Amino acid sequence: MYCNYCGKAIQDDANLCPYCGRRIGAVAGRRKLMRSRVDRKIAGVCAGFAEYFDLDVTVVRVVWLIVALCPPGGGILAYIIGWIVMPEEPEYVPVAPPATNVQPYQGS
Repeated sequence: MYCNYCGKAIQDDANLCPYCGRRIGAVAGRRKLMRSRVDRKIAGVCAGFAEYFDLDVTVVRVVWLIVALCPPGGGILAYIIGWIVMPEEPEYVPVAPPATNVQPYQGS
């Protein structure tokens, strides 16, 4: 199998290209813009944008910081609006194994 982005040969069952780091195959980024629950620093807005656009979250955070530090302050306002408007990623709760009604052996 070959990476669609850099063209290098990769494993058949790979989800990420080891050379360029992009997602490949059926594991495409989600199509809905959501705030991340896992990779958040403040509210998960930058991580949500990074996952939506398939970018490195560090690059998105650095660009957002540069925009936020510019004099008009539009980056801070945009972050707050994103925090309010973007829905939060659904919480994934692990399913507990079914309970059994087997009594432990008590011995006689």
